[in-house]
Amino acid sequence: MRTRSLVLGAVPLMLALAGCGGVSGTVAEGPPPRPEQVVDFKTLYNQNCRACHGENGQNGPSMDLGNPEFQALVDDNTLRDIISHGLIGTQMPAWAEQAGGMLTDQQINAIIAGMRKEWAKPNAFSGATPPPLKQPDGGSAQHGQQVYQQRCAGCHQGNERQQPNSPVYLSLVSDDVLRTIIIAGRPDIHQPDFQHDNANGAAGQPLSAQDVTDIVAYLHGLRNPDTVSAAPTPRPPRR
Repeated sequence: MRTRSLVLGAVPLMLALAGCGGVSGTVAEGPPPRPEQVVDFKTLYNQNCRACHGENGQNGPSMDLGNPEFQALVDDNTLRDIISHGLIGTQMPAWAEQAGGMLTDQQINAIIAGMRKEWAKPNAFSGATPPPLKQPDGGSAQHGQQVYQQRCAGCHQGNERQQPNSPVYLSLVSDDVLRTIIIAGRPDIHQPDFQHDNANGAAGQPLSAQDVTDIVAYLHGLRNPDTVSAAPTPRPPRR
């Protein structure tokens, strides 16, 4: 009889426990994943990239990653190198663990794959062949100044838009960034690409590869080198 009493006494408790689970509808979850185990693109982007590159890769203070032309211009290896080791002469830090950052190789690959899936588009340059991404040595600063005055100064004057020939601006960007923006544009801030004459997208005579090289050479000559050497690429905080 005592055994029967114990069994019957346990039944209400079991029913109560089952009832609690049924009412709440919740299922016990395990511990949250460790930071290095997170490989979801949106989570990684929002935690590590959004502050500088903006929501959905646009309207941030730094490069428009959501621009399909940028995605078409920069290959995976270049993206991986920039994310892993940062970009000298800019505020882009090194994110790879082996470079002092806090992202694993798997997480960096997940960010690259996510950007391609979300923002890359086929034929982003509408059949045109863009100038090469890498800035070659040399370039005519004199010719670059002429092209800048003819093709760029009309929009980049006054106080309404950024002044790319300002030493203050040039202290924050590298030649690689300048070249990338000239080629791919920044549609989030109405900066046209190399094929268009103005922010309204009017087609014009595309800038040649030499034009792009020379504009960058001209802007490079306006930069105070001390401001770049005195500002090493920062590192993200350790977790």
